[in-house]
Amino acid sequence: MKTHDYTHLLGELRSEYAARAPKSAALNERAQRVLVDGGSHTLRLMQPFPPRIAAAHGAWVTDEDGHRLLDFWQGHLANILGHNPEVVTAAVLQALADGVGLQTGFTERYQVEAAELLCARTGAERVRFTTSGTLSTMYAILLARAFTGRDVVLKVGGGWHGAQPWALKGIGYHGEQGYQHVETAGLPSAVCAEVVVSRFNDPGMLREHFRQYGDRAACFIVEPFMGAGGFMPATREYLQTARELTTQYGAVLIFDEVIAGFRFRAGDTGALYGVQPDLATFGKIIGGGMPVAAVAGRADILNLASRAGRVKFSGGTYSGHPASMLAAATMLRYLVAHETEIYPRLAVLGDRIRQILEDAFLDEGIYARCTGWGNDALPGSSIFMLHFPYQEGHPLSAPDDVFDPAVCDVALNGDVLQLALLLENVHITHGHGAASTAHTEDDAVFLEAACRNVARRLRKARG
Repeated sequence: MKTHDYTHLLGELRSEYAARAPKSAALNERAQRVLVDGGSHTLRLMQPFPPRIAAAHGAWVTDEDGHRLLDFWQGHLANILGHNPEVVTAAVLQALADGVGLQTGFTERYQVEAAELLCARTGAERVRFTTSGTLSTMYAILLARAFTGRDVVLKVGGGWHGAQPWALKGIGYHGEQGYQHVETAGLPSAVCAEVVVSRFNDPGMLREHFRQYGDRAACFIVEPFMGAGGFMPATREYLQTARELTTQYGAVLIFDEVIAGFRFRAGDTGALYGVQPDLATFGKIIGGGMPVAAVAGRADILNLASRAGRVKFSGGTYSGHPASMLAAATMLRYLVAHETEIYPRLAVLGDRIRQILEDAFLDEGIYARCTGWGNDALPGSSIFMLHFPYQEGHPLSAPDDVFDPAVCDVALNGDVLQLALLLENVHITHGHGAASTAHTEDDAVFLEAACRNVARRLRKARG
């Protein structure tokens, strides 16, 4: 294994980027004076500064300096129709013009319509809306603990379920500790002790963890398609084992579909595996670009959040916000109506992008592989993450397969790749992104040229 030092290259990239974006740089200086690190979401920040976006439409965004950037980050992967899709913006603009949309604090028809669509497309009996994926997973776990009367939460290493207490253990890979690390200060030690971290796509380890903790397990929360942990799909055996074990031990099975929901079909991803969870969380795509998330599932569990129940799942002032609910109902109706044309096309485009990424680097002698390919359950995928394993043929089926620096060049698909592509007017985040219906074949050609320029530059830098 030969590791590479990118210090010099990173310095060059940062200097070039700073020189070409003076307006973003100036705005970043202002931001640093009043915002922590210059922003309110760490993932959106980078060195020397992030591009400050002035406009966005479809597959492209425009920064303060006038550069048009081909964007695959697409609203944290939420924008399956691209930025500001007309089907949603037209409905919201019309509602606002009609004096509807900002009457927060009342109930209205849009929330009912969105819930009906969500139930019909996921097999859920009840839905409750909130405003973020973080809150949806927190409430789902709270419901599971109340329903079972148990404390232990099982999750997988690398699984990101938001910045909430039961999710902040086992997110990042930490050397000998692996995924047994607590990611934040300030958590009660008791909460950390109640979270047991298993391994993604490892049915044997999951069985062993249920053997040890099953009679104390309130729930097992898992993404059918791993998001931040590496963009790999669960195997059919793994999710079926999860369903078998949670049923056997009386634990609640929670599918976190904040990323996966409505990404592969106009509905939940669990249906493609033939597995119905007890609860599922949704967000991102279902909001149509607005802050919408949901917990959906069994009525007997969700009814614990009723007025007569024991779980305070109220969600905040902006839960069920009328304009957001209109956007959600509009988006869900559109995806359902156009399902047969949207998802096959996205799967083909996803395959094309992954092949472009791999080939561009392989042709320059740099071994590269993408995750995000489909499997026997997922017919295709519009989502991708690029990795640089040191050894050919290395499996990429779990987070530790891609984030262990002894196995993959994790420095390369981080800041180096992001900055190098930005200089080619392509925006991805830490090697990953997704296709939207707004992306075209011309965009794929543009991406290919950008990737080949980056790969050639990298080969030269490596000597």
